[in-house]
Amino acid sequence: MSTRTAFLMHVEVYVGLFLAGLVLPTLTFAERTNQPNILILVAEDLSSRIGAYGDPVAKTPNIDSLAERSVRYTHAFTTAGVCAPSRAALITGQHQISFGGQHMRTSTGPLGFYLAQPAAEVRAFPEILRANGYFTFTDRKLDYQFSGLRSGSGPFTIWDHDGAGDTAWRERDADQPFFGLINFIETHESGVMRQHGPPHSPSHAASQKMRAAITTLRQSVTKTEEVVLPPYYPDLPEVRSDLARHYDNIHLMDKRVGKILHALESDGLLENTIVVWTTDHGDGLPRSKRELFDSGTRVPLLISYPESAREKYLPELSRVETKLVSFVDIAPTVLTWAGVTTPDWLHGESINTSNRNYIYASRDRIDEVIDRQRAIRSKQFRYIRSWQPDVPGGHRLAYRDNLDMVRAWREAYEDGVLNAEQARWFEPVGEEQLYDLSSDPHELTNLVDDPAYARTKAHLKSELDQFLSRVGDTSAIPEYELRTQLLENDQLRPTPRPESAYKGGFLMLTSPVGASIGYRIAGQKTWSLYKQPIPVEKQFIEAKSIRYGWQESEIVSIHH
Repeated sequence: MSTRTAFLMHVEVYVGLFLAGLVLPTLTFAERTNQPNILILVAEDLSSRIGAYGDPVAKTPNIDSLAERSVRYTHAFTTAGVCAPSRAALITGQHQISFGGQHMRTSTGPLGFYLAQPAAEVRAFPEILRANGYFTFTDRKLDYQFSGLRSGSGPFTIWDHDGAGDTAWRERDADQPFFGLINFIETHESGVMRQHGPPHSPSHAASQKMRAAITTLRQSVTKTEEVVLPPYYPDLPEVRSDLARHYDNIHLMDKRVGKILHALESDGLLENTIVVWTTDHGDGLPRSKRELFDSGTRVPLLISYPESAREKYLPELSRVETKLVSFVDIAPTVLTWAGVTTPDWLHGESINTSNRNYIYASRDRIDEVIDRQRAIRSKQFRYIRSWQPDVPGGHRLAYRDNLDMVRAWREAYEDGVLNAEQARWFEPVGEEQLYDLSSDPHELTNLVDDPAYARTKAHLKSELDQFLSRVGDTSAIPEYELRTQLLENDQLRPTPRPESAYKGGFLMLTSPVGASIGYRIAGQKTWSLYKQPIPVEKQFIEAKSIRYGWQESEIVSIHH
């Protein structure tokens, strides 16, 4: 099937509540009342700089306390080293390269606005939870590549409440289980940028203004001489200062985590809530964020099970798990916790039962810079293939260059005062890279031409090719062509209005393109997810639908 055909396929008109590929809410009342609450806490732009992961500089007492009652995963990985593609994979359970979500970012790219389009049957896993009785909420950060960056940019069917506060579980109906996803901007790259003094650019000035409210709460708790520099960083004042600021932001984030967990406990919910704490990719620092190395894709992952669930899950798990975990495994894991059968279109598998040999990651256009890299990692090795071998990791990038440490590091490189390890980030990456992480954890020695590793390279290349063939790679065509295919006359395709029919005293809603459907009774402000026929005594109903990556349909008014 061609890439164009795959993206333009429509689903036939279906009869029923949802697509056959989407799990229906078939749980019994008893099963629903036994569903655990699930809360996922996602810090932005952060590697394992946490006390519980052995970092002596980090001041993270609340996360460390959470870790004491959690399973701590040491080999968890995102599917990209940058937020929007990574979040696209997290929310769908599919690799972003399979549905056009790989470029950073679709809604603000240099070619103009467009949205990625998962296949018609694909649903964000919170929507599946919502269909199975959960109250779902998130805060202002969406950024799924088939939405905009902020809440309110859709799809409207995923969340009961987006743009919510940290304790939005209090809005749910009595005895209703909840799923929440809370993001922590405290650790975002923008917080590493110098927050006082003359800005380097308009984007830096905007960042300084945005961070003003947060930085009034941030305490300076990290001394520059305390930070430990990896071998690829030169020991410069700007490097130490930015890294110390990063640690201060981590401390601020930890305080907010503590407040959320305290609220959960105060509400009597901690003993029926599975809490997950992780990050959306590696540190918001140069040679970490946007990269496919461990520094860009390896993340901390803590899962705390309540007492009621420990017997079910923990006997098969160690308190410290070294198994490979991918972000595409989170969706099937959460659905399994909720007692929901996982759809067959997911790319991952439940963490509790998985035993994967490899994880995969992708790097594509980074803001204004075109790139394409694909990576495979086993427990010991990482192999990276590049389609733009002349593009160095340390290329100029308008937003990242607001960091003082980047500017100072590049100046030192241009002055020729760096050693080989520190200079390598500014040099072309080459067509292939191979690293032995057991002896080279910072991935500084490329073994791709070493004959002693020829069999390892060939094997990983073959496995990567099989992966790309299996899930598809929409970067096989240029982004401008992909964008053209995803749009219609340079605009989002309109989702057709939902169709209605009455049968046996109930109103049934369907979509001719397999879209998600929402409805509301006259007088309501919020939209409910359509998941079962509606009794006809509801005299006046409004409905609309959304196909992910398309424009919302017009609202249809239904009278009976």
